[in-house]
Amino acid sequence: MSSKITNFLSVLAVGGLLFAGSAAAQTSTNTSGAGPGVVDPNHPRVNEVNQREQNQQNRIGNGLKNGTLNSKQATNLEKRETSVQNREKRDMAAHNGHLTKAEQNGINRQQNRISKRIYKDKHDK
Repeated sequence: MSSKITNFLSVLAVGGLLFAGSAAAQTSTNTSGAGPGVVDPNHPRVNEVNQREQNQQNRIGNGLKNGTLNSKQATNLEKRETSVQNREKRDMAAHNGHLTKAEQNGINRQQNRISKRIYKDKHDK
């Protein structure tokens, strides 16, 4: 009984993190600041990075919903996603809300590693 409650609370907590992360990524649409969720129609690198982040958030959320990811795996993936978002925020702050090609390449490498981990976690049984 307590195991079911613990699992339920874990899933609820991770779901809350996913929701908060998605909401934060979608609410900020101005170009004056730096960081995830900032949409700049004149800067495709920023938009591409943010779209990948959103896609990976959706994959994690879907994995939790359909049971292919457990709460521990989702929490670990969320920590990795947060690390990428923090890196993006720092890089953008250093360049007036933009990313250099080298910074984008570094972020893409991190996102590729997370993407592979999402796939492995979802397919390990």
